[in-house]
Order: sequence, then structure tokens, then C-alpha cells
Amino acid sequence: MSLTAASYQALAKTYARLHNFNHLAAIASWDSSANMPPKGAEARANALAELALLSHSLKSDPKMKDLLDEAEKESLTEQERANLREIRYDWTFTNCLPTELVERKSLLGSKCEHAWRTQRATNDWNGFIENFRPVVAASIEEARILQAELHTETPYDALMAKYEPGQSSSIIRNLFQQMRPSLTAMIKEAVDKQAKETVLQPKGPFPIQKQKELGLEIMKLVGFDFDGGRLDVSMHPFCGGVPEDVRITTRYNEEDFMESLMGVIHETGHARYEQNLPRDWVNQPAGKARSMGIHESQSLFFEMQIGRSAEFIRLIRPLIIKHFGDDPAFEVDNLVKLYTRVKADYIRVDADELTYPMHVILRFEIEEALINGQLSVDDIPQVWDAKMMEYLGVDTRGNFKNGCMQDIHWTDGAFGYFPTYTLGAMYAAQYAHFLKRQFPDFGHKIESGQFDDIFAWLRENIWSKGSLLTTDELVRQATGESLNPEYYLEHLRSRYL
Repeated sequence: MSLTAASYQALAKTYARLHNFNHLAAIASWDSSANMPPKGAEARANALAELALLSHSLKSDPKMKDLLDEAEKESLTEQERANLREIRYDWTFTNCLPTELVERKSLLGSKCEHAWRTQRATNDWNGFIENFRPVVAASIEEARILQAELHTETPYDALMAKYEPGQSSSIIRNLFQQMRPSLTAMIKEAVDKQAKETVLQPKGPFPIQKQKELGLEIMKLVGFDFDGGRLDVSMHPFCGGVPEDVRITTRYNEEDFMESLMGVIHETGHARYEQNLPRDWVNQPAGKARSMGIHESQSLFFEMQIGRSAEFIRLIRPLIIKHFGDDPAFEVDNLVKLYTRVKADYIRVDADELTYPMHVILRFEIEEALINGQLSVDDIPQVWDAKMMEYLGVDTRGNFKNGCMQDIHWTDGAFGYFPTYTLGAMYAAQYAHFLKRQFPDFGHKIESGQFDDIFAWLRENIWSKGSLLTTDELVRQATGESLNPEYYLEHLRSRYL
């Protein structure tokens, strides 16, 4: 960087301060879910709101626009230019929306989410939509402002850009339409095939302490750095914290150790990405994770491409027996069957690998139409019911709590997030396809616990890049081509048919 790049330096200094604020906010948020006693909630919310206000005031300082414009004219390295791109992108999202709209949407979302927790349990769609309508209206208002600022094709694209920069709904729609017929056929074939199989269920109970010990052992096996992170318990598993101090959580069920085990492997994928982001850029936007889809690709690479493979199950079977004792259900073939059961059902978060993308496609199609003004809130249940029957053969008529009210995302206006789950699965399958070509003994490496080459590839091609590249640049440099759904479908065929 030229010594005369004063504007860029000033921007970088501001974002280094923001990183420190975000560090505190991330650890405090993790603690809220993992450790904080109930009576601490109000004070913690106030403290986090104060931190958010400090961050917002830095980003909305009128001097920032001039600094951005001046920095564009300065002599910068390629990486600094990438960081400037990410700073401008972040600044745009902060400054183009009226403060009144941001505050209103936040309040509407909090009210809707709080009421939803009770209304979902009582199947109260009519009560829910009274709070949900204003959330949708505020989200559409936000989307149209962002569309004008970001020059996206549709309002929905603008909301999706918050989670998956550079992606468009038209591309995703084409990908999903391309995959859907194959998924429909595979689901039917897999269900018919598995109906003829005999599967033994492991006999519990499985003590929580033993489950925790097994999870920690497997986290170590797949490279989690315990000097830079930890495992705790929360109601909903997640990966939080910061790259220098990653916090993952799980939940335990004494009757089903597999739920926690695969959850731990999934969150460890997120964690290893965070732990290996470029440290030289750790306090800058270019050092952050590229997108939610890329983040999800890491958790799903660990869970689906490694964790549910027959080779990995052979590797960890002795550890399962060590902690829970022997059981006929722990035979490798039986465990593989257990980890790959297919059943079309109501709930997205409980869906198997093969039916899960259908849940995502359904939500994408509904929320895209909703935000683009082609669907009204009142019509959501009817459309949901029709698509669930068409895509999965599941009847949700009148069952709002297990239908269109099941997800928390829509309650606070997080429209545009759902596609990232399946994009992540597609990216993960593409990485695995490339790795198998580069390392013909890919399966043997997993079965023998020799992960060094696999993780070195991920570190070099994904983790260390942060946001220095755009998503498409990242995927093309890593695999030689843009996102290709055929690798995902190939993976599913190989595993389930």
C-alpha cells in the first residue's frame, strides 16, 4: 500500500475498531445462549444494543462516504482493493436504509417472533398473520430501497444479497428447477429401496457425559483447535464467537446419540472455517467468511461429505463402542443405513439429506413471490400445502405449526436466507468431486483418519481466502468451474440409489 493511501488507512482503522466491537458482541451473544441466567436477559439485551449503536455510529459517520470515494482513487494492492470493495458493500447496507425503517422492522420482528413462539404451539395462523403482515410490508419496503441502491434485478435479489452477495434469484431458480425432477425421482426410489431393508435401532439410554466425550474426541479427530475454541450446550446448536475464539454448541438427547454427534460434526465444519480465515485480515471485511452459502458448504462438507460417509463411520465405530459399549446396531452397515434414512416429512430441520433441498426450494419459491409482490400473506398456507403435496407428498392442510409456521426465519424478516442452505450443500459436493479427482484415495484417507491433504486443500482454496475473492471467483479458482448442480445430484445418487 502506498504511504499516501490515507483514506484507505482511515477506513481500515475504523473497521479494526468495528471488529473489536463485534468481538465483544459475538461472545456476549454466545454467552446469552449457553450460560446466562434468565434474569440477565434484559441487561444483556441493553448492553448488546449499546454496542450495536456504537458500531452503527461509526459506519454512518458522514466522513465515511468521502473516505470511500477518495480511497477508490488511491494506489492499493489487489488485496486492499478487495477489502475496499467489501467495506463499501457493508457501508452501503448500513447507510442506504432510513433509521426509522431499521428500527421499525426490528421492533416488528421482535414482536412477531415473541408471539410466534406461543402461536405456533397452538396452530394459531390467524393470530400470527396479524403480526406477520407488517413484518412482510417492512421487508418489502427494505427490499425496494436496497434494489434501487444495489441495482439488483428484483427486490428479492436485494434481500438475498445480505446473505449471498453476487447471487441472483434467476440463477438459483434455474438451478432448483434443474434439480427438482431428479430429486423427486430419487426420493421415491430411495424410499422404496429402504422399505425392503432391516435396520436396528441403537438401544439407549446414552448418558450425556459419554456423548460429550465422544463429541470432543471426534472434534479433535477432525482438527478442531481447542486452544482457540470450545464446545458447550444450548437449546439450538450453533457456531458463534470470533475466528480467534470460536464457540460451538450442541444439545443432547439420551435416547439418540446420533443427533448430537452429527450436530457436533456439522458445527465443527463451521468452526474450522472460522479458525482458518486469513489472520492478516482478521479485523477487516476481507478477512470474514465469504457468504452464508460458503459457510454452510463447510459445515455440510464435514457432516455430509465426511461425517455420513461409510468410510468415516468405519473410522468412528470403535469410538462409539468405546463410549457406549457394543450393540448389534453399531455394525458399520447398520450405522450407514441409520445415517442415511430417507423419509418425506413435515419439518425442515429434521429432514434427511435427500428431502432437505425440497424444503428449501419450497420456501425459496414462496418468499421470492411474496417479496416481489406476486403472493399475499393470506395465500401462503394454500401455496405451501400445494407445494408440500407436489414435492414431498405430505399433507399439511390445516397443520400450520408443522407447515408454514414452523421456521423462525420469516418472523423477523430474514427473507433470502433459505437458499444458502442448499447452495452450501451444492458447493460441498463440488469440492468433494474435485478432491476425489485430485486424491483418488479420498475415501481411504477418511477411513484411516488421514485428513491432512483434505484439510490442506480446504485451507488453501477456501478458508484462507476469506472474502478476498467473490463467491464465483472462489469456487472457480478452487474447482475450475462455477457452481454446477450435477455434482450434488451425482453425490446423492451415489449415496442413496
